[in-house]
Amino acid sequence: MRWLPVCTDFRERLRAARQMTDPPRRFAALESLARLRLGYLETIQLDRAIDSAACLGADGHTRLRVELLADATVEHLRSAIRVAGLRRRLLLEVAVGRFDQYRQDILAPDSWLQGFAPQAVVLSLSARPLVESTPIGATAERVGAALSAFVDELRGLWSAVSRRHGCVVVQQTFLDVFDPVFGSHDLLVPAAPTRLVAALNGRIVEAAADAGVLLLDVGRVSARDGIDAWFDPARWLQGKLEIAPQAAPWYGELVARVLAAQRGLSRKCLVLDLDNTLWGGVVGEVGVEGIVLGEGSALGEAYRGFQRYAKVLADRGVVLAVCSKNDAALAEAAFRDHPEMLLRRSDIAAFVANWSDKAENLRAIAEQLNIGLDSLVFIDDNPAERARVRESLPMVAVPELPEDPALYVRCIAEAGYFDVVGFTAEDRERSRQYGANTEREALRASAQTVDEFLRGLEMTVVHGPLLPVDVARATQLLNKTNQFNTTTRRYTAEQVAALSEGSGASALQFRLADRLGDNGLVSVMVLVPAADEPDVLEIENWVMSCRVFGRQLEHEAMNILVDAARSQGVRALRARYHPTERNAVVRDLYPSLGFAPVTGPVSSDGSSEWQLHLGNYAALSTCITRRSSAT
Repeated sequence: MRWLPVCTDFRERLRAARQMTDPPRRFAALESLARLRLGYLETIQLDRAIDSAACLGADGHTRLRVELLADATVEHLRSAIRVAGLRRRLLLEVAVGRFDQYRQDILAPDSWLQGFAPQAVVLSLSARPLVESTPIGATAERVGAALSAFVDELRGLWSAVSRRHGCVVVQQTFLDVFDPVFGSHDLLVPAAPTRLVAALNGRIVEAAADAGVLLLDVGRVSARDGIDAWFDPARWLQGKLEIAPQAAPWYGELVARVLAAQRGLSRKCLVLDLDNTLWGGVVGEVGVEGIVLGEGSALGEAYRGFQRYAKVLADRGVVLAVCSKNDAALAEAAFRDHPEMLLRRSDIAAFVANWSDKAENLRAIAEQLNIGLDSLVFIDDNPAERARVRESLPMVAVPELPEDPALYVRCIAEAGYFDVVGFTAEDRERSRQYGANTEREALRASAQTVDEFLRGLEMTVVHGPLLPVDVARATQLLNKTNQFNTTTRRYTAEQVAALSEGSGASALQFRLADRLGDNGLVSVMVLVPAADEPDVLEIENWVMSCRVFGRQLEHEAMNILVDAARSQGVRALRARYHPTERNAVVRDLYPSLGFAPVTGPVSSDGSSEWQLHLGNYAALSTCITRRSSAT
């Protein structure tokens, strides 16, 4: 994992952390070790130290119960998964199922999984049963039938996990650990192991997409690294380990990425230095015409290739920013005037070029974009600047960039900072939306009052029930939103799809547009009829994108909900607020909307309950025009 800094004094730092008597300081020291490049044995030692610390001082981390089910030995992967999770502020409790008993663990009515109540189940399975049961001379039709039967069984297991536990299912793709039978001709023989594994992975991808199951693509990573980096025949024969110990840290990293992405903890913004990062040379010394970029040299093409990759990331929803010690006018001139620049100034949502400390500039960028510092990935060729930011802002991801610019893209891609579990229309528009936000902030600065600013936006909210076409984006919003999230409950795609069917629980969705652009689907309310009072409607959860904070959408959304509830004969609304380190922005949401606290014992987790009698509700004044999605 070459993007992580090398650790030269692991034993000393681990010993020092263990000796700390203050739990938060001890945990922070252990967490900092998880951000370094560690081997298999170091990973196990760190995991034991984390266990002994009893996770005290881990406030602000997302706790998650994960079950690892397999038909091979996987106990050695537990530590790697936990340590990798810590790099993404996930505090994982990992349970490992019995050897090759995954069917029984999932299907048995008295399965121990019921007591563990997993929030994510990872299926780590081998292709050996399929390969070994398929004769090498089997026809294409027989191979197709065997593949269908194998995948259909997996579909049944996925459905059982989701139905019984309501949790996320993660299916590992299959390793090709088999030696060739026909050489290159294997690709033309339906039952040859290599072709069989490739066909199985193709079928699994299609089935997972259809079932809303997440994928753990060890097949691709092992093909890139070489199978010897992942599979050791001797280890398989000795203890049935299909994932070799040396690959355990990589495996844990991949699991943690998927879980973090599903929980909305992936990074959102790529912050770029300029000189010797986006181009070769120092623009202040050689001028715009003197920088190294583009065709004609390997170095210039490397920088152009990195820009191309950054632009592709922007096209898929990653926000781009610039943080450079530079003259602002000269830096912007390079974007405007150099003919080989692929990135343009309009691609950059926040552009900070000055001579101030970069850590402080990163704070300013996060504030301007209204995102957390833990959403930033900072790219800088200067080791001193990287070390400074890591020390001052440990929540900012700072990859250890290689010296050769030709390897910049591989470094960022391998680090997986921006891994996701879905790709929606809103993702494609995100960079443009953040650029429009910059224009909105300029309008805000020029307005005399907040009301003048809001009226000048000419906002319209499109609202209505959640439709099947909205499921992917709604799932993403419910799982990735951490600030405006009243209960931080997470939902599987299957659960969100059920909300769109309108039986029992339901959901309202809200889209906000203004004269500067369309923000897309930015808010979702999950609504459930109260079990004890049929004329009471409960707001099970309410989320809203940080991009539209401060624009009165929460007020107009409540007006819309009250009107809809009254038309259905609802007497009152009930809601809950569950506090976390990151959702303090909605601490006073319900009282600000006219809700009164529900009397009763205070919850041990700090949650509070609120109720609004609709007969007492007066519509809140906003500058938003509403339009039903049905019109």
